[in-house]
This record gives sequence, structure tokens and C-alpha cells, in this order.
Amino acid sequence: MLRPTSRLQLVARQGGPSERAAHGLRVDLIDAHDEHAPFIDVAASPRDVVADVVVVAAGRTIPTEPGQVIDRDGLAMANLGVFEEYADALAAHGSGHEVVIVVSNPVELAVSVFASRLGRHRVIGMGAWLDTLRFRRELAAALGIRRQRVSGFVAGQHGDGVVPLWSSVRIRGLDVDERRDTVDRLRGARTLDTFGDEVTAGKAALAAAGGIDEAFALIDTWHPDLQTVVRPYLTHQSGAKTAFGTAAATVGLVDTVLDGRDIVVAGQVALDGEISLEGAPWQGVLGVPVVLGPDGWTHVLLDDPAPDEERRLAAVARHVNQAIQGWTS
Repeated sequence: MLRPTSRLQLVARQGGPSERAAHGLRVDLIDAHDEHAPFIDVAASPRDVVADVVVVAAGRTIPTEPGQVIDRDGLAMANLGVFEEYADALAAHGSGHEVVIVVSNPVELAVSVFASRLGRHRVIGMGAWLDTLRFRRELAAALGIRRQRVSGFVAGQHGDGVVPLWSSVRIRGLDVDERRDTVDRLRGARTLDTFGDEVTAGKAALAAAGGIDEAFALIDTWHPDLQTVVRPYLTHQSGAKTAFGTAAATVGLVDTVLDGRDIVVAGQVALDGEISLEGAPWQGVLGVPVVLGPDGWTHVLLDDPAPDEERRLAAVARHVNQAIQGWTS
């Protein structure tokens, strides 16, 4: 994606193993791509980070051992200091125009920290975009078509708190009535009021499955929105992690920002009344569809969600705000 005249900065922690690894990675990248590689350097101090686009992938990550509980509180406590250190450094020494794409978890906490230092429109978490791409893939697989023909967004919290926006689903080639019938068939007689219980029950069923192949086969029998949440959970615990899907979604956002286009994506952003939930303007970090461009995100595009979508979104939003308040206090 980057031209030879561009600059790629690898960021490591001074004195840690990542510093040695970053210098080695720099040489390896040049080895592999010398004919068209950008200029690559290494920064080992937060104050040395300078870029048009900053991708935050630092800190502890989710465990991959089968059956191990994902402790978001533990992740938050381990990573809060890292988020604050780099956010403060960018605020003090950055260009004042960089766009920050957050990959680290908890993504909502990181977005809150960076947005409070840099301005909320310059910070976006990629979790909702990754969940959106997964939702579209599951819908396309159920229909036997390519993902490019499917549109639709996922909002809410990255992880079990996703809110599949069925009302936003569009399928190229189908008129309004055909789309409504197709969505009704894919979704079944269900609402998002019981979606959280379905996720919990789905994970329990996977734990009781005989083996990893049986578990993946079981997921194939479920509805697309449930597959969107549970399949990555099982993939991560299989030991394969979800590195390629995460990287592809992140690279897509980077490409959008660098290319100068304005496109509609989904992402975790710090809201300040752009949407109303349960009749009141909402403030806090939440995944929503937004317009993303070279200067960050602008408009929120969440028009008239279905009643069950708004109810679940409001419940998830309250949970996220309470969690962030607890982590930062």
C-alpha cells in the first residue's frame, strides 16, 4: 500500500524485547520488499512517534488457551497505562493532525483515552468494522454469494456486546420486498432482546462439543448474527487467533485514510450527542456507522434503528460507559 516515498515507523518499547524485534523486522521487511519498500525506521520512545496515521496495537492481548475466560477488566488494567502514555506523547509531540486507529483491547477504553487527548474525531476503533465485515461474510455465505454484494453494519461493543443492525442489511440485486423476505428467512423469528442469551448458550454448546471440527460444524448450523460473534471466539481459542482478519480490517481503514476518500465504515468512536438512545442524546464511546476520511470520522449514520436494535444498543452503551468509568477511576 505504501509507496517508496512514504515512511513506515515501527514502534517498540525501549529496553524491551520488542525493541530488538522491531529492528530485526525492519531489516526483514527491506530484505523482502527492497524494490518497492517505503522508508522504514524504528521509534523506541513514545515522544518519537510521528505519522499521518497511527495504528495502536500495543499492550496485552486476549488469551488463546481453550476455555480461558476473556477478562476485559484485566486487559484494561494492564493496558490503560500504555494507552495514556502514548496518547499524552502524541498530544505533546505529534503533528496535531494524525488519525489514530485503535486495534488494542479493550478498544472502547483506548478510544476514550486517545479521544480525550487528541480530539474525538481523529480517533476510531476498528472493532466494529471487523465485526461488520464478519457479519457481511456470514450473510453472504448463507446466501451463496460474494461478500461484495452484501451491505449492513454491526454497532455496539467489540466482543459479546455487538449489535447486528439487521435493519441496515442491503443485498445488491434484490428489491425492497425481496430483501425483506430474505432477511426474515436468515434471521428467523428472533429479536435482539434475547441475543445476549444466545451468545452465552452458543459458547456453552461449543465447550461441550467433541472436538474443534465438531464445534466449527455446529456453528455452521446457527444464524448469521450469532455466527458473527461465536465463530471468531472459537477461532481465537483454536490457537490460530484472528490475526489475518484483524489485520485486513485495519489495513482497509488505513488505506481509506491515506487515499483521501470518504467512505462509510463502522467503528468505535467517542459520541457527543450525535445519536439519541431511549429519547436522549448519548455521550460515550460506542461502535456506530460513520463517514471516515483523511481527517478522521465525521457524520454518524444511524438512521431509525429498529426498536429491538435501539434497546440492545442502549443497554450496551450503558455497560460500556460504566466499564470505562470504572477502569479510569
